Amino acid sequence: MTSSSSSPSKSSFYSRFKSSALRSKPLPQASDIAVRTNSGHGLVRRLGLFDLVLIGIGASIGAGIFVVTGTVAHDAGPGVTISFIIAGVSCVLNALCYAELASRFPAVVGGAYLYTYSAFNELTAFLVFSQLMIDYHIGAASIARSLASYVVTIVELIPFFKDNIPSWVGHGEEVLGALSFNILAPIILVLLTLVLCRGVGESSLVNSIMTVTKVLIVLFVIIVGAFKVDVSNWSPFAPNGYKSILTGATVVFFAYVGFDAVANSAEESKRPQRDLPLGIIGSLLFCVALYIGVCLVITGMVPYQHLGEEAPLAKAFTSKGMKYVSVLISFGAVAGLSTTLLVGLYVQSRLYLGLGRDGLLPAVFAKVHPTRHTPVHSQVWVGLIAGILAGLLNVHVLSHILSVGSLTGYSVVSACVVTLHWTDKTSSRASTKWISNRAEGLIYLLAIASCGFAAGVLFRFDASFVFLIVVAVIAIFSAIALCLRQVYAKPPGFSCPGVPIVPSISIFLNIFLVAQLHYEAWVRFVVLSILALCVYACYGQFHANPDSASGVEFSNSENGRTNS
Repeated sequence: MTSSSSSPSKSSFYSRFKSSALRSKPLPQASDIAVRTNSGHGLVRRLGLFDLVLIGIGASIGAGIFVVTGTVAHDAGPGVTISFIIAGVSCVLNALCYAELASRFPAVVGGAYLYTYSAFNELTAFLVFSQLMIDYHIGAASIARSLASYVVTIVELIPFFKDNIPSWVGHGEEVLGALSFNILAPIILVLLTLVLCRGVGESSLVNSIMTVTKVLIVLFVIIVGAFKVDVSNWSPFAPNGYKSILTGATVVFFAYVGFDAVANSAEESKRPQRDLPLGIIGSLLFCVALYIGVCLVITGMVPYQHLGEEAPLAKAFTSKGMKYVSVLISFGAVAGLSTTLLVGLYVQSRLYLGLGRDGLLPAVFAKVHPTRHTPVHSQVWVGLIAGILAGLLNVHVLSHILSVGSLTGYSVVSACVVTLHWTDKTSSRASTKWISNRAEGLIYLLAIASCGFAAGVLFRFDASFVFLIVVAVIAIFSAIALCLRQVYAKPPGFSCPGVPIVPSISIFLNIFLVAQLHYEAWVRFVVLSILALCVYACYGQFHANPDSASGVEFSNSENGRTNS
């Protein structure tokens, strides 16, 4: 009797889980957004194009411009400039995909999570969110500790404080081997969280001031350094061959990560359909130009063999007798890290807001302050998690497991562009009889992603060039099949050019980079996916409401939630 009674229950659970996991979210209508805004439960549209560009630059340009450039140049030589160009081109492909979707979903927050929810299904969207959140949380804690260290370094320029500040204040002090105590990093996170809780206008103003400051410092460094360039230092341009340049591109790719933050500003943009695509692409192209300028200056000032690995740009100017520029670089690093951290915390809270509205997380995350118009609860939660990590853990040891979430998210966004073009118009061309056109297309996309990972692994372990060619050919044929076996319609607003080829190249390159990550990142991806699946099975599937376009029903109570 027990066996027969439990069987229907088990069948019912699986049936419900499948039904919930495969449902998608409809695109919100303009009237729904008007209801939310007028009711006081939504965010306020205060961000113009200039603000969005500065958000993108603020998220991307951190201390990496003063560190990563020299670190990679140590191996790739002056060819590091090509590394940044290759990585920049790859990011531009991702940015084009983000720009189209930002134009298509201009009214609500959510970014990659929202796009995945609409293009694929609820479970995939939740898995994308979980992977991105780990990157954001650990990244914020890591940046906070680095920022604290830079602040202490600047304070120690004052003779009274030199060598008198305990290590546990800003640099971190090891405790019991596993912990690293830091008091300044959580304080910084508290201050930035308070700024973000006050309102998007105040936080945008702080970001604008800090971003303009660091950009001016970088431009000053480039201009002053240009007069100290010795062109003979650019020869040989690629001392260690093409592979070191390509390997360098996989490293510096992460220096560009952050342009996607603009997409999460959708609900606070004044003219989202026009400004979001321009903000995403414009901020990225500006970052590419800055990185190229810094690369040319640093490799022209000092022979690449003599570049330091911790603060190469600062040491390059010190070696030329311009120590004041080195001090200026430290201030630029503080400004850069501050804006990167500020925008990172901002993006996280908006993602939590989106999931709270959809019921995949508790309703408290969907609450928006009636006068500040900010998701205070989500913002405090984000600051709390980052503060605990930054105050107690040496988060640098967790760096090996970062970036897999961002790269996965970028790949899914690129796939979303392709699949949403299918949904615009039903394919009229003949397809295989035993499988639907959509399923066939998804198989081709998975084949491209698999080829990207295989190529990355082969490249990483120095496999024969023949195998790389075979994998590349399979990916090319899969992309051609996508072109020939599907019908694509151009969407309204900004459209990513070259669909499905451009998104396919983007997917291939992103997954290629995933293969270059430390194996711990792969383990983290699998383990976190399993945990997220359990959370969804126990909570998300029972509370989610993909029809919550307005989000009003989540603002005060649990009512209005429905289950498919």
